[in-house]
Amino acid sequence: MTRKERPPANSRLIGSTLPQNLRWFYNRSVTVASAAALVLGSACTNDPYPGDDAERKILYSPFREAPKTLDPVKAYTTNATAINGNIYETLLEYHYLKRPYELIPALATEVPEPIPLENGRVAYDFELRPGMLYQDDPSFKLNGDGRQTREVVASDVAFELMRIADPALASPVIASFSNIVGVSEFYDKLKELRAADSNFASLPIQEQYARAGPIEGVQVEGQTRLRIVLSEPYPQILYWFAMPFTAPVPWEAVTYYDGEEGRPHFADHPVGAGPYRMVHYDKQFRVVLETDPNWYGSRHPEWKAPAATFPTEGNPGEEGASRLDPNYLGRALPFIERIEFRREKEPVPRFNKFLQGYYDASDIIKESFDQVVQNDVLSAEMAQRGMQLEKTVEPSVFYIGFNMEDPAVGAPGGKRSRKLRQAMSLVIDSEEYVKFFFNGRGLPAQSPIPPGIFGHDPDYKNPYRQVDIERAKSVLAEAGYPGGIDPATDEPLRLTFDSYDTTARGRLLLTYLVDQWRRIGIDVQVVATNYNQFQEKVRQGAYQIFMWGWIADYPDPENFLFLLWSEMRRSLNEGPNTANFSNARYDDLFVALKSRANDEERLELIREAIEVLEYERPWIELFFREDYSLHHGWLINVKPMGLSVPTAKYRDIDTETRSALRAAWNDPVRWPAYGLFILAILVVIPGIVTFFKERQ
Repeated sequence: MTRKERPPANSRLIGSTLPQNLRWFYNRSVTVASAAALVLGSACTNDPYPGDDAERKILYSPFREAPKTLDPVKAYTTNATAINGNIYETLLEYHYLKRPYELIPALATEVPEPIPLENGRVAYDFELRPGMLYQDDPSFKLNGDGRQTREVVASDVAFELMRIADPALASPVIASFSNIVGVSEFYDKLKELRAADSNFASLPIQEQYARAGPIEGVQVEGQTRLRIVLSEPYPQILYWFAMPFTAPVPWEAVTYYDGEEGRPHFADHPVGAGPYRMVHYDKQFRVVLETDPNWYGSRHPEWKAPAATFPTEGNPGEEGASRLDPNYLGRALPFIERIEFRREKEPVPRFNKFLQGYYDASDIIKESFDQVVQNDVLSAEMAQRGMQLEKTVEPSVFYIGFNMEDPAVGAPGGKRSRKLRQAMSLVIDSEEYVKFFFNGRGLPAQSPIPPGIFGHDPDYKNPYRQVDIERAKSVLAEAGYPGGIDPATDEPLRLTFDSYDTTARGRLLLTYLVDQWRRIGIDVQVVATNYNQFQEKVRQGAYQIFMWGWIADYPDPENFLFLLWSEMRRSLNEGPNTANFSNARYDDLFVALKSRANDEERLELIREAIEVLEYERPWIELFFREDYSLHHGWLINVKPMGLSVPTAKYRDIDTETRSALRAAWNDPVRWPAYGLFILAILVVIPGIVTFFKERQ
């Protein structure tokens, strides 16, 4: 470039005129100063979400571990249901506000009544709403018509019931559908055809089912009508039609998502007809659901379908709890447009992010419980922050069990062992136990049936669940162990307490229990192993005392009392009766009550069954777990279900309040940025001074 072509002096780049040994230093100085200015201008925010999302109705929720599968026929965990329950729509659902729990129609037009048939059979007729669609999805191109969706039809429910009965899928709930006529035969036929012909097993799944089926008791009668025929009365079958296991699934999605040619497996790509659809799935970090415009509640708000409309009634007192806000009554669902699940493995950081306002609801970690809950109510500090505490008793029971096949503590010991069990039951203080180890989050149990379930009597007091040390000693003497001494050895009676909890907290908890038995002279030794070893000991019957819990699949007393039915003995068929309890009178009562509707006669049968358990003591009932959950005041229409049932579509978010409080609670710390900026200036100034010296 000639002198004439050079740019004017005032347009020169300062750094370009520096000597070579200063130019690099100058450039780095400018970079540091620029970075400092940029940091300062960003206000040092710690908000983990994009700024554009601040005013959107997005529900933020953490999860600890990713679900192993989202296939509704196999998914049986709460973290899977939190996703699946929003994506798959079921024939029936639960009323959001009413307790005890009440079924309402969802995809079905009404909750069906039992229809008596010949030979003791019972039928249920479901009528599906016409014109309902699945979410848009590429799998529907298998129909050959170029559409991205299609109508939900009765045969889709039949297809999912066949999947439950498919031996290759090993559904964990197949036993609960064994009362449907023909399920076992379909299972055997499918297994036989696959074993006999390898080509059959390679056919598309819908063709395999067509050749092996249909299931006799699953009768598709047109596009929208489905009849379910049971071999005997089983009214609890309706509860299963309120779970994702039985939600209609399109055969196209199961066939298309096979893991081939870059496609994911169906277990990672749910395709449903629910209010939300999955738009992002990174199971190690983030799962995102968004409202599905194809959902029948969004397309047809004029239907006023019960499961697509906010309730207009609830339990007495709901108005005072702001759950029957006139602004929401009868409005079309959902209110929240997006649900983001973010993985948070550690409880303390997860809870801290909730306190910062970056999660909308949270459980209460043990480390912070006393600061959050005081005198069984929300602390003043939390209340001032606008938070709200919700408490609900889960349909669950936790207990200490005896192996009733053991000669020392079980039925072979006759009266002696029964008195021993009674004495051991009299010394365990459930209220103290829950207070020490669960922050008081539980109600002492007097029977296997928790509150909110038909048959629970809040006034019932089990005579062997009232702490009475002196009576326990007397009953123990009647058992032939005065002072806890075994006459065969002239030493304290020694028993074993098997557990799979090897943590420090687990050992402390078990030590507390065995210390109570030592008060009456019994020496109980804890044997803690890993879970697999514990299960193996249970399978072999090599245990005396154990501790277990049960969370109901559905809100019916049958789902608790069957845990002690002879047919469910662990030693008989790997059933959930881990106590191996077998009592003819109890069995007769259970068989009589399990299929009855909730009437006075069923209530009397339940009372008699509980009397048998009271006397025989196969369990020491401990507590019904009480769920304490926190949510910010900006999260509206919150009522815990207790059951593993998603409720996001009923909730709403005040985004303005959330944004304001997040900003107030996370005021940026600016002094490091100012300091960095000043430091950068100090670094740059010498370069400038040097520049002018060079110019001179």
